[in-house]
Amino acid sequence: MARNLILSGGLFHDFAATSAALADVLGEVGVESEITEDIAGALSEPPEVQLITVNALRWQMGQDRFADLRGEWRFALPAEARTTLLDHLDRGGGLLCMHTAAVCFDDWQGWPRVLGGSWNWPKSHHPPLGWTGVRVHGAAHPIVAGLRDFDLVDEVYSDLDVLPDVRPLASVHGQPLVWARPVRRGRVVYDALGHDTRSYDNEIHRSLLQRAASWLLKRPVDDTG
Repeated sequence: MARNLILSGGLFHDFAATSAALADVLGEVGVESEITEDIAGALSEPPEVQLITVNALRWQMGQDRFADLRGEWRFALPAEARTTLLDHLDRGGGLLCMHTAAVCFDDWQGWPRVLGGSWNWPKSHHPPLGWTGVRVHGAAHPIVAGLRDFDLVDEVYSDLDVLPDVRPLASVHGQPLVWARPVRRGRVVYDALGHDTRSYDNEIHRSLLQRAASWLLKRPVDDTG
């Protein structure tokens, strides 16, 4: 069984619930997950895992609206943690990044180049949480081959800064929400969905995540819908 480290925790989301839900989804395809909110501690030395998942909202909080919260929640990713993530990819490991991962680690200029994009506070936004239709680009990648479009309750992250080489595997109204890319000797998947547990209740989204895990672990990807 492959091992996965889920880096969890932060503001405005029930990360305990979504990380547990994600662990259940991945457990169905033979991935055993450990969940921690001690991101710096967990990455202070190389974890013995094949997969690292970022399901957290931890950033520097430089925006004025968060001034009252900085004392408790402000976060900068230590240099040794950055090295751990890059070394993990150099060893061929997988990195699964969910929803708010695009906001995380904004003190590290290299993070958007790893992830493939980032939240831009002056322009990025999302409409209210609610039902949305996700378009699956089924010919784009084995992760989504044969999957149909689906509806779910979620937030649609919009107007992210996305690198030019990113090719979306799923989108909403032209907004790229899921992509996969090689980074160093490893692989990265970003899935902007996953605001709360309702997102993980959707059968197709679950299948997409399970396929993503298989691809990240360099296993055969099930191509049945």
